[in-house]
Amino acid sequence: MSLFASSTLTICAPPHDHNDNHFTHPPRILPIPTKQHAIFRHTTADDSSFGELNVSSWTSSIARYCRTGRLDRAAAEFTRMRVAGVEPNHITFVTLLSSCADFPLHALSFGSSIHALVCKFGYDKDNVKVGTAIIDMYCKCNRVDIACLCFEKMDFKNKVTWNTLVGGLMRNGEITRAVQVFDEMPERDVISYTALIDGFVKKGHYEHALEWFQEMLASGIQPDHVTIVSALSASANLGALGLGLWLHRLVLKGKLNNNIRINNSLIDMYSRCGCTEFALQVFHTMSKHNLVSWNSLIVGFALNGNPENTLKYFYQMQKDGFKPDEVTFTGALTACSHGGLIDESLKLFDMMTQDYKITPRIEHYGCLVDLYSRARMLKQALNVIQNMPMKPNEVILGSVLAACRVAEDVELAEKLMRFISEVNPGGDSNYVLLSNIYAAGKDWHKASSVRKRMKNKGIEKNPGVSSIEIDGKVVKFVAGDKSHDKSECVYKMLQNLSCELMISGYVPEVNMREH
Repeated sequence: MSLFASSTLTICAPPHDHNDNHFTHPPRILPIPTKQHAIFRHTTADDSSFGELNVSSWTSSIARYCRTGRLDRAAAEFTRMRVAGVEPNHITFVTLLSSCADFPLHALSFGSSIHALVCKFGYDKDNVKVGTAIIDMYCKCNRVDIACLCFEKMDFKNKVTWNTLVGGLMRNGEITRAVQVFDEMPERDVISYTALIDGFVKKGHYEHALEWFQEMLASGIQPDHVTIVSALSASANLGALGLGLWLHRLVLKGKLNNNIRINNSLIDMYSRCGCTEFALQVFHTMSKHNLVSWNSLIVGFALNGNPENTLKYFYQMQKDGFKPDEVTFTGALTACSHGGLIDESLKLFDMMTQDYKITPRIEHYGCLVDLYSRARMLKQALNVIQNMPMKPNEVILGSVLAACRVAEDVELAEKLMRFISEVNPGGDSNYVLLSNIYAAGKDWHKASSVRKRMKNKGIEKNPGVSSIEIDGKVVKFVAGDKSHDKSECVYKMLQNLSCELMISGYVPEVNMREH
């Protein structure tokens, strides 16, 4: 008999009886696991104090291991409890299932076995806490199909049960099902809406997130700090400054301006919307900062092309006793790249590796490559790529390819394109860039051949998309699109702006029109 088979029998069978034929695993719910069962290896039954412990004592001991993620010891303790003749209660099961949910990487098999025992004791249908813990466990183990089946079989459900399933479906990308379950909820609260809103934000559906946020307010439910953080994140990613300002007023009105997570999100939102002065104002009004506060400000200055303030606050945070991490150095190196600060960038890279013992990640090497590429130092950029401990990605190679256009180095561009095609065969932007490099050199034949190659490979150029916020709503514009109800006015305004630019001396690069 395998280790798993014997261990599962130990857990699922009554004490001292491994031949109970009345119990079977729930059909369609529990596929019999076949691996990852070393967690039962510590099982023993030689503790002389077995008889002195009750279910509360055993559960407390199990919980101690669960809190630190030691599922092997928790499983061993649970088995010893059963061997001692002590039956688990609903608190024991919730403790074990919650631990499986918190550490899901190797916990599905163990959690399934616990679920089987829960079914035997009858807790799965009539105990709402146990049933909710089962749903949470399966959702976090990426088995929402089983979670939904368990949800349907429950006789009693409360708001926590509904919210757990909605949140689990959103985390697993089951957006349509999540909205469907949300619509079926008999009663909704701030947690219900937050589960949807946060899920939309994490999946990149920022407009939907803000729509649901507005619906929540319209229904009379006030947001909490978690909801506001999600809404601010959506506004930041859309560059919707008007909505961000409105959310900031809501924060002040609700007296949530002392919440450090909200303040960090405000700094990030203002920075992404290009208002670093507002971000700095929020930073200075905060009663205390954490590493995220400093990183949000530093990265914000870097993204807005302000290397002076980036480096000022980079060194200030260290004076205030904060140690920079990988994100901090990414921000500082990005600022140096945009500012052309080669010596400072190399100094920071050495500081990161030598003083703070941080292993550089691909984005740190990417900053160096981008720095050299912007400075037209292509040999140094290639040297960084060749000495990186990891393979370069499309972004890194693309930054050198863009530099090839400025340097008119067609030969290097062709070599790079071969590598880029291997990294991302379906990417369109670098093919277009190579075509434009040929066009800039008046090599129309090769420019056309790149376009033909794209067509033969089924690669289509993604249209450019821009957005603007008007009256609290984000409106998207796609290149060549005329579906907007005011497209005629939009294109007339565009034509007028183009004329004004040309009167002011702007000359378009005609050979780059395909980009």
